[in-house]
Amino acid sequence: MNKSKFILLVGVLLIAVAAAFLWFSRDKADPDHLVLYGNVDIRQVSLAFETAGRIQSLSVQEGDRVQKGQVLAELNTDSLTIQAQQAQAQLQVQQQTLNEQAAGNRPEEITQAKAKVQSAQAQFENADKQYQRLNVLNRSTAGQAVSKQEVDAAKSNMKMAEAAVGETKANLELLLKGARTEDREAAKAQYESTKANLDLIDYQITQSKLLAPVNGVIRARLQEVGDMTTSNKSVYTIALIHPKWVRVYASEMDLGHINMGVAAQVIRDSQPNQPITGKIGYISSVAEFTPKTVQTEDIRTTLVYEIRIYVDDPNDQLKMGQPVTVNIAKSSRPTATNNP
Repeated sequence: MNKSKFILLVGVLLIAVAAAFLWFSRDKADPDHLVLYGNVDIRQVSLAFETAGRIQSLSVQEGDRVQKGQVLAELNTDSLTIQAQQAQAQLQVQQQTLNEQAAGNRPEEITQAKAKVQSAQAQFENADKQYQRLNVLNRSTAGQAVSKQEVDAAKSNMKMAEAAVGETKANLELLLKGARTEDREAAKAQYESTKANLDLIDYQITQSKLLAPVNGVIRARLQEVGDMTTSNKSVYTIALIHPKWVRVYASEMDLGHINMGVAAQVIRDSQPNQPITGKIGYISSVAEFTPKTVQTEDIRTTLVYEIRIYVDDPNDQLKMGQPVTVNIAKSSRPTATNNP
């Protein structure tokens, strides 16, 4: 064996020994701490408009921070605005009708109706006198002075005048009584229906603005200006800033060192000297096979329990899916549980 091959072989052996040492000693470097590996997890909210329509504006992009109540997008409301104006005009007309019915008829209208009754009564009396006179002449002269046709015509005029008296009296009675109860109720029902329709249109206009329900970060923008959208099509996905947790998996052997409320240190690979403090807020009661994302090979084929370490990360240092290391002191005593 030449010298170069010997040196290469020695180098490979040294690297293998060092790797083996690090592998077997990585979890034994500090027997008082339990080291687990996992990923950052964050709740998400999918946002959609409550009503269908065409998107008129989008105010934020992926990565933008948003505050609760901030307007994120708007629908075109031209058609709804026209409908609201029409409903408002109808409502005013119907309100005027209700006001007139409540106030009753004007005195001038009643005075005019009384005058018509008096006029019709006078015409009837004249027509009746004319009929009686012609009828007497016809009988006394045996039809010589007045014909039967003239008597019949006078009688017809008298009947028409009598009917006119009845009609004007009925009209006066209606004016004195005012609108019927049925008419008032029908007018009121029509008014309420139009008002409800206007309220619905106003609500739809209000819902044309998509507001952020919580503080968070825009994770995905799923539609664009001009798109037709519906209530089942998401426009944005928001990643919540709080709560935020690290999902790790522990074997049954490690479960005895883990308690609710125990403090933990979350360490990022990029900044190992700046750990983020957290607390154990969830311990699964059901064992499962280790997910493929777990980086610890020695427990990938064993049954493990899901653990969540809730963290306080106001500066948003931890990102969704980010791999981290969790350090838990085995001698730690449980503190107040922080499980959002």
